[in-house]
Amino acid sequence: MSHDRPSLPIDDVLPQLETALRDSAFAVLVAAPGAGKTTRVPLALLRADWRADGRIIMLEPRRIAARAAAHFMAKSLGEEVGGTVGYRVRLDTRVGKNTRVEVVTEGVFTRMILDDPELNGVAAVIFDEFHERSLDGDLGLALALDTAILRPDLRILVMSATLDSARMSDLLAGAPTVMSEGRAYPVETRYVPAKPDSHIEDHVVATVLMALREEHGSALVFLPGEAEIRRVAERLGKQVDDTTDIAPLYGRLSPQEQDRAIAPARAGRRKVVLATTIAQTSLTIEGIRIVVDSGLARVPVYEAATALTRLETRKISQAAATQRQGRAGRTEAGVCYRLWNKGQTAAMPAFDTPEILAADLTPLALNLAAWGVSDPAQMQFIDQPPAPAWAEATALLQKLDATDSRGQITAEGRALAAFPLHPRLAHMIHRAGESGCAQEAAELAALVSEHGLGGDAIDLEERLRRFLADGSPRAKDAKALAARWAKLAASTG
Repeated sequence: MSHDRPSLPIDDVLPQLETALRDSAFAVLVAAPGAGKTTRVPLALLRADWRADGRIIMLEPRRIAARAAAHFMAKSLGEEVGGTVGYRVRLDTRVGKNTRVEVVTEGVFTRMILDDPELNGVAAVIFDEFHERSLDGDLGLALALDTAILRPDLRILVMSATLDSARMSDLLAGAPTVMSEGRAYPVETRYVPAKPDSHIEDHVVATVLMALREEHGSALVFLPGEAEIRRVAERLGKQVDDTTDIAPLYGRLSPQEQDRAIAPARAGRRKVVLATTIAQTSLTIEGIRIVVDSGLARVPVYEAATALTRLETRKISQAAATQRQGRAGRTEAGVCYRLWNKGQTAAMPAFDTPEILAADLTPLALNLAAWGVSDPAQMQFIDQPPAPAWAEATALLQKLDATDSRGQITAEGRALAAFPLHPRLAHMIHRAGESGCAQEAAELAALVSEHGLGGDAIDLEERLRRFLADGSPRAKDAKALAARWAKLAASTG
């Protein structure tokens, strides 16, 4: 490991964490934003005796965070990604025969453990930023805890900056909790509430311009979604000086565009990164010492009446606000501008609503059926799925012929579970394969599951035409993925 790396708060508790995982199969790590847990902990555990030559798998909620963490760790070792450290995300894999730390997205881990329930060759599984409580994250932990019954040598570590650690410790059989209280650098918080009837874009633009006048360094601005980012970017581009770069950062950008957004500002220049929640956790953007937080996020909301998931703009939780604030103190002392009254912070919910309590549970039900479980109460979930949503999900699986009346998986269900897709889309591709149309169905599934492919047209046929004509790297990767789905349909038909 590089000897010239800067000291981070997490370094002080690494010996305690190593001891905890030596003496216990499970552990919980709570560390403040910017403490360095994401990039220091996996490398520290490489030297543990219990690891032998087993791999360490670390889960990240988002692709950009997985790639960034892998690149950072590889660089600290003086290596390229794919050596000791690699990653697996949808549409992109960089691992090699010598890879011992794999950073994966939560959905990828679900596929890994369903394909290999014993996790052969894996010494430890780390759940990073677990406070986000995604459906895949909760499922991954429940499956890993099931595997640990047969694999008492398997280590499981749950990490977060904002987490109900006592509740998590109880779930993990009283696992020891390691606390890292320190923050890399202090962050001053300033409250800038909006004037009555002001638009969010007006308020954000005015605050960013004020922050650039008052402070030095680059800025990270949190906005609810892509539409707001585009509008703010257009307006800021006309008002900042010619030494300031505006860099959007959201999910549908290509990996190359995302990497440019998180790269350090060029010498003599400042950067204003306009981001969604994609930049809330696990990312260090060099030079950022200013955060402007709108206090809003766009979250998926499942409506049982229509069986559709829509996006809704909501106020963030206190935990999310803490995460965002911490982005300003990653590399030096910083300032966080919160666009609400100080008193409103206490009215925010303590944590975000876990996805398992509000999402479409059909994918979860199919994955559990593939695991051999028809009753989620048999699994160690930190929150059990709501009974009405579970009943609706299992009813849909029966309509798709994926499970029988007892909830047991069928041959059709096993075929659907092989696809890393919502069961509805998997069913479409699988059935289309019976009539020789699997490729067309797979391309449609790619459009639906990868937001932004083929543009934003309401007409799906128009989007498909644009997608098929698109020669960008992202489109090529999506087409290759669709081709694999079509081939899978042929093999499972």
